[in-house]
Amino acid sequence: MESRTRAPRRPRRPGRRPGLTVGRVCGVPLHLNVSMLLLTLLVTVTYAEFARDRLGMSPLAGYVIGLGFVVSLLGSVLLHELGHALTARRFGIGVRGITLELLGGYTEMDRDAPTPRVDLLVSLAGPAVSAVLGVLAVGATLALPDQTLAHQLALQLALSNVIVALFNLLPGLPLDGGRALRALVWGITRDRDRATEIAGWVGRAVAVATAAVVVLLTVEEILVPLALPLMLLVAVTLWRGAGQSIRYARISRRVPLIDLARLARPVFGVPTGTPLAEAQRRHAAQAPPGAAVTVLDGAGRPVALVDPVKADAVPPARRPWLAVDAVARPLAGLPTLPAGLDGERVMEAVQAHPGAQYVVTSGEDVVGVLHIADLAQVLEPTRKMNK
Repeated sequence: MESRTRAPRRPRRPGRRPGLTVGRVCGVPLHLNVSMLLLTLLVTVTYAEFARDRLGMSPLAGYVIGLGFVVSLLGSVLLHELGHALTARRFGIGVRGITLELLGGYTEMDRDAPTPRVDLLVSLAGPAVSAVLGVLAVGATLALPDQTLAHQLALQLALSNVIVALFNLLPGLPLDGGRALRALVWGITRDRDRATEIAGWVGRAVAVATAAVVVLLTVEEILVPLALPLMLLVAVTLWRGAGQSIRYARISRRVPLIDLARLARPVFGVPTGTPLAEAQRRHAAQAPPGAAVTVLDGAGRPVALVDPVKADAVPPARRPWLAVDAVARPLAGLPTLPAGLDGERVMEAVQAHPGAQYVVTSGEDVVGVLHIADLAQVLEPTRKMNK
């Protein structure tokens, strides 16, 4: 089981949800991912097999312990994430929610930690909670009679919390230990992006080492074979999370290069009711290269933006008879960006209002249109983007 903390580093995909919202804990929204059903089934079946082969228990007892272990483990992960969430709120960082999923959980915050010290404290709060729970469970294990359901449940809870605490302290993103490493490197270098990239590469090394250890434990018959796919999935998730951290660091380094005045495509207006064919002819003959076509009302004010994909989809024979308004979107329904925003403010605005196009304004005047693909090309010039 792993734990991660997330800050809003890139715009979210529209309509993407973290999972089923089941309520609030200490004022923090709690979400459950549907993958938890798979976790419940896998752990219950795995432990039933373990209890029968290694402990001599009946299958029913194994299923009871397995199911109880899942419930206890989810509670432990929730408390772990609350450690992150409440510590973040203590330092004025808003928390959007906690999500419990197949491989553990994550806490989503509305911004990154402002200083290395705060980043370090927030990252270590979760493992500290798990360590305390592990110590308490060890005490319960020692106090309960051997070979009982309560003893086995306490034992598994102790092992899981100790393992979660130790595993999450491994020094590689996206684990908590990776955030702690980033905080330390950030404090030394005064460069958060470089620190993130370093911790990300260490995270990839941790992912490879995790996969190797899991395979070795399975070969040595220390790890139940049924758990191998889940543990390898943990390693793959770590690799992907580390890669995302490296990518974010490189993107973040380029945010100051965002120049909204240069990125915004100019606008070329045509009166409302203009046939599509005529609008396209005027655009080709008179508009600056790459200009977006807007529809003007009777007073000459832009009121809609032509969708080039819809316009190109209209058969040429129909274009002289179809008004350009039919392939245009009202400007009132598009997010707007003031022309004077710097790169950081542009990213915040895009994250708050995800979309493919943004109307760039100067006062009440529309001065351009920003395409998200153009912004992405600045942030990741080596990636091929669909325009």
